[in-house]
Amino acid sequence: QVQLVESGGGSVQAGGSLRLSCAASGGTVSSYCMGWFRQVPGKERERVGTMSRSGFTTYADSVKGRFTISRDNAKNSLYLQMNSLKTEDTAMYYCAADFACVNIRRYWGQGTQVTVSS
Repeated sequence: QVQLVESGGGSVQAGGSLRLSCAASGGTVSSYCMGWFRQVPGKERERVGTMSRSGFTTYADSVKGRFTISRDNAKNSLYLQMNSLKTEDTAMYYCAADFACVNIRRYWGQGTQVTVSS
């Protein structure tokens, strides 16, 4: 059973940056497809980006060029560097893991809130 714990959320002004972390236990991040998702109350969960086991990354068009996913195998952690934040980036951000990137739903963290103000 993989446990995922997110951290690093907070409040920031538009144009600022935040880095989210996702610490994994019970499994290694390099053995799974890892993903970052976000959700606003009343809306569907949105896939922000993914990193495959080989390290290949994909991003939603809404964050491409601003967000970067990285992985530290030694720390067994996944990261989401968020730059040039916009108010529409405000959401609860979740880390998730699965065996394949096509449908990540097996393991989820509890989420960390990101609030971007104008």
